[in-house]
Amino acid sequence: MSGIVGILFTDESKPLRQMLNEISKMAYKVEHRGPDDSGFWSDGKVALGIQRQSIIDSYEGNQPLSNESGSNWIVFDGEIYNYKEIRRHLEFKNHRFKTQSDTEVIVHLYEEYGSASIYMLRGMFSFAIWDCEKQLLFAARDHFGIKPFYYFHNEEKFVFASEIKSILTVDGINTGLKYHSLYNYLSFQCLPQQDTMFEGINKLNPGHTLTVHCGRVTLNTYWNPMFEPYDKPIDVYIEEIHSRLSDSVKHHMLRDVSIGGYLSSEIESTALAAYMSMTKPIKTFSVGYEGGNTDSQQVSNIARQLGTQHFSKTIDMKDYFSTVPAAIWHLDEPIGDPTAISLFLSAELAKGHVNVVLSGEGANELFGGFGVYKEPSTLRYISWLPISFKKHFNKAIKAVPYNFYGKNYLRKGTTPLAERFFGNGELVSDDMKRYLVHSNYFESTISSLTKPFYDQTEHLDDVTRMQYIDMNLILPGNRLNQIDKLSMAHSLEIRLPYLDKEVFEIASMIPVNYRISKGMTKYVLRKAMKNVVPGSIDRPQLEDQVPLSQWLKTNQIHSMLDQIRDSGIHPFLNMDEIEHIMLKHKNNQGDYSRMIWLLYNFALWHKMYMVDLPKS
Repeated sequence: MSGIVGILFTDESKPLRQMLNEISKMAYKVEHRGPDDSGFWSDGKVALGIQRQSIIDSYEGNQPLSNESGSNWIVFDGEIYNYKEIRRHLEFKNHRFKTQSDTEVIVHLYEEYGSASIYMLRGMFSFAIWDCEKQLLFAARDHFGIKPFYYFHNEEKFVFASEIKSILTVDGINTGLKYHSLYNYLSFQCLPQQDTMFEGINKLNPGHTLTVHCGRVTLNTYWNPMFEPYDKPIDVYIEEIHSRLSDSVKHHMLRDVSIGGYLSSEIESTALAAYMSMTKPIKTFSVGYEGGNTDSQQVSNIARQLGTQHFSKTIDMKDYFSTVPAAIWHLDEPIGDPTAISLFLSAELAKGHVNVVLSGEGANELFGGFGVYKEPSTLRYISWLPISFKKHFNKAIKAVPYNFYGKNYLRKGTTPLAERFFGNGELVSDDMKRYLVHSNYFESTISSLTKPFYDQTEHLDDVTRMQYIDMNLILPGNRLNQIDKLSMAHSLEIRLPYLDKEVFEIASMIPVNYRISKGMTKYVLRKAMKNVVPGSIDRPQLEDQVPLSQWLKTNQIHSMLDQIRDSGIHPFLNMDEIEHIMLKHKNNQGDYSRMIWLLYNFALWHKMYMVDLPKS
């Protein structure tokens, strides 16, 4: 794995020493992503740099790397799982290789096919290629957005990096808070799509390429994770899931690597550990919370049945909150999901034993695993009502000033899906944001981001549309962003076998009644894993939750309030309302723990990046 950086000046060349100084400063900020090696190349107009961790071809895969003629130069972060097949194809076309690396395969593939080369890649990746002959920069990000790619562009230069902190080191880049990103963060508990918290800095979206030529930046979509259910017997899907997931795990277990797996009582991580154990003895890792609802005993039993060497850690309140500042620094942005701290501490635990970990991210989005996906089924008793009736009835329900049994059910059942589901991460309603965000920073509605995805899926059922929203907005913006950066904080590589385009191909075809059936989520995945995982796949499972609500009723909340007051966020957030929410939670007048967490993390991030960093 690697941290990649680059600068392209769009007007004129700069002194070589200046270019190399800039690129080395950028690379130093992501040294944790690649502590084994660093490399730099520049021709005066463009400079490429890398901090590299050796996984494959540790002696010959140094970067930046070029083709034989030196006409194309690449920096690459990720793994290409079908690189050997592509290499054989290119050798047949008389390409000659000097290393055994997947990086060199990409640069030769580009030499042969140009931008169309992206369609042949299977893996997780972000890379940039400088085409010397065309004076063109070509960059790409993988299908699901596992690997990050950020960029800044103005009339003078184009700058890219694996992490935002590298871009902030470049002379002349003075950025501030992007205000509508604060609104999106409160809406989604993450920053979906291209936005970041920094004005002028964007993400390259998953499944996209980027070209810079003559100072112009062009974005292109090469892949869209669209679901197209197709009615086949369930046994066909059971066999295909087993075959493709087994193949994906094999491709993700590359040679000569110390490898392990994250383990929980959920079917997806248990299945991965079972497949891995069929190949060789492995180590597994899990964390739990002191005082929380934990699946630790179930996980220990699973590990024992699989025969893995298992390592676990219990996180207490002190461990948890002392980790938050470091996690925010590595993420470059505030942490919306409280379980992100689990990822940071899990990676720290695993890095003491292995260099690579397989994890089950993506299974819920692909196979229908979130509990909220059962909602359309529970609402079926009133969903058949005429649209005009539901509209008037919904208005009448909202006008009732008090709560009654069934009010929330009736409200949801008479609200169109596109007006009630904004992703599995949605926490703060527009009405609540009107109290929290000062009016001059308030955006219109949350639906402005979700509407294009609902428009594309009008032909699909409600569950599938919900999955599509999560695949495009919440998964890359939240969990994948966290698991990459918080693992690389410890120089640990994470691989995600469910987020393989071959696995998605079959998952996208599964009918909704195979995904959600008999009151069970991920139904067909459970059936497919029946003879793979130990014991019964229908065993009850505990959700390993952060006891945040409980912790925020201790004196910890007073420390958090002091930090919020000192963060400088009062110009755009209502401090009186924040203090009121925190007091209500402390006094058991409602559970506001997740909202407090969002606000606290934004405050810490703002102090770190908007107040303290510009002074340093």
